[in-house]
Amino acid sequence: MTTFVLIPGAACDSWHWHLLAEELRRRGRDVVSVDLPCEDDAAGLDEYADAVVHAIAGRGRLMLVAHSFAGFSAPLVCARVPVDQLVLLAAMVPSPGEAPAEWWRATRHPDSQVRRAGREAQRAGADPAAEGTPESAVPGSAADPFFQDLPPRLAAEAAVRWRRQSETPATRPWPMEAWPAVATRFLLCRQDRLFPAPFLREVVAERLGVAPDEMDGGHFPMLSRPVELADRLERYSRSAAK
Repeated sequence: MTTFVLIPGAACDSWHWHLLAEELRRRGRDVVSVDLPCEDDAAGLDEYADAVVHAIAGRGRLMLVAHSFAGFSAPLVCARVPVDQLVLLAAMVPSPGEAPAEWWRATRHPDSQVRRAGREAQRAGADPAAEGTPESAVPGSAADPFFQDLPPRLAAEAAVRWRRQSETPATRPWPMEAWPAVATRFLLCRQDRLFPAPFLREVVAERLGVAPDEMDGGHFPMLSRPVELADRLERYSRSAAK
C-alpha cells in the first residue's frame, strides 16, 4: 500500500493537511503528516529533510506530497530514502545552489504586492481583526493570497494556525547538484494568488521540463478541495504502481 507523506509549506504544520489526511484515511490509506522544525533558528533545509526521514522510518512505497516551500526540502528526502513518487503541490521548484530567498527574483515572480501580502497575512493571521490589519491579511478576504476560497471560519482557523517561520532555511543554498532520480509530478491550482498559474507553468517548464497538471482552487487545496485532491493523489498512486 502507498504511504502518502504530507509535507507542509512555510509556517504550516500537520493541521493544514488535516482534511486531506482524514479523507485519505477514510479510504483506508496510510498517511504520514509531517511537522517540521520551522520555529527553530538552527534548522535549515537539511534538518527539515531529517524530520521527514524520521517520520517515515520503516515505511515503504512512499509518495511525498510537498506543498509550497516544501519544494525545497522534499527532493532532499528523495536523495536519502527510496521514494516511488514526488508530487509538488503549488510548490517552489529550486535550482542547484539557489537559496529560497533568491527564488522569487530568479523565477521572475510577477507581483511584489502579492509577496508582501503573504508576509503580512502570516504576521496578522493570529489576530485578523487587529487595528491597521491590511485587507490582504484578513483570512478569506478578496485580497487574501492564501485562503480566499475557504469558508470564513476555516479561513480564520487556518490563519490562526500559522507558526513562526524561521528565516534560516531561506538563506541557505539548495545543496543538490541536480533534481533527484524520482518520478515527479507537479500539480498547480488555477486560482492560486500566491503562485499564479501562468507563472508556475513557466517555472515548471523551465526547471522540470514538464507540463504541470492543474486543478481548480487557491493555494491550499488540501483545505478547500480535499476530496478532489485525494482523488488526484490516488490516481497518481495507481499510475505509479503500473
